[in-house]
Amino acid sequence: MATLDDIARQLGVAKSTVSKALNGADDVSENMRRAVLEKAVELGYSRALRGAQPRIAVFVTNMDYANPEDFGYDIVIGFRKLAEPAGYHVEIIPLDIPTQKNMHYDEYMILGNYRGGLFLGLSLLDPWLKDFQTCRTPTVLYDNKVEGNPHVTYVGVDNFEGMEQVVEYLKGLGHEKIGYFTGGLESYITQKRCRAFFRAAEKNGLPCGEELMGNNYHVTKCMDEHLDRLLDLGCTAFVCSHDLMAKTVIESCAKRGLKVPEDISVMGHDDGPLCELTTPALSSVRQNRTELGKSAFYALSSQMGNVHLSILLLHTELIVRDSCGPAPKK
Repeated sequence: MATLDDIARQLGVAKSTVSKALNGADDVSENMRRAVLEKAVELGYSRALRGAQPRIAVFVTNMDYANPEDFGYDIVIGFRKLAEPAGYHVEIIPLDIPTQKNMHYDEYMILGNYRGGLFLGLSLLDPWLKDFQTCRTPTVLYDNKVEGNPHVTYVGVDNFEGMEQVVEYLKGLGHEKIGYFTGGLESYITQKRCRAFFRAAEKNGLPCGEELMGNNYHVTKCMDEHLDRLLDLGCTAFVCSHDLMAKTVIESCAKRGLKVPEDISVMGHDDGPLCELTTPALSSVRQNRTELGKSAFYALSSQMGNVHLSILLLHTELIVRDSCGPAPKK
């Protein structure tokens, strides 16, 4: 573990100058502060204070987490259930683009005295994704993957397994053409889930052309642009990348006089609280979010112990309710 002495020796300055730079003292120039931070990152310095409770951060963006019905709530709870008994102080930090643009990730973590970080809800447009390619801070990304950096672990569920469960189930109900609805493809997970669906369709001998996909970040626009087209193509079932999309499909079909599941079968993904409230109750692919949170801490604690996990995936579970049924007879 690098020390203040190591940084001072490398820069040819006094240890007190390094300490002042890291603590934001006014009598240290911005150029010196920047040089100290860059050298601290290069040497893998950790600024955890002696005797203080070690701190780790959960960064959240594009995801609700404050209330029990929110998707991220159980992930955060699962993470804290293991982290806090292990002696860590967990700080939840809403993450925005300006923060990422104003300071590099490793520098932010050093100045905040954070030993490591978990990230929820990142898109491919987040600036720190580039930092994750070379960062030294122990880091876990939920539903995002960075190649080649041993300090970063990807945690999620096995989406290929989940989509194979869904497609095999719908094929067993007699559906011969299945459409796929997704939000925008600006995140790693939406792209991966899309590929998983079409690979599962191909594996099961079903049509798998791109014309069977409808996508738009706005779910209502997605229906307006693609639902009628996919119905005209002969789709008798729809798989959706998330539960809200599936709920919107059910509502949009009802407006067209189509009954679910008698005329159209609909499958969601994530198995959030919404599924029990949909009419009919929504079948979905379950992610055990509490276990995901626990797995994220396991991965982060492994990273902090110099065990560099690459990927940690949980199994999915197909939850069958009332939104899927036999394919309508021709």
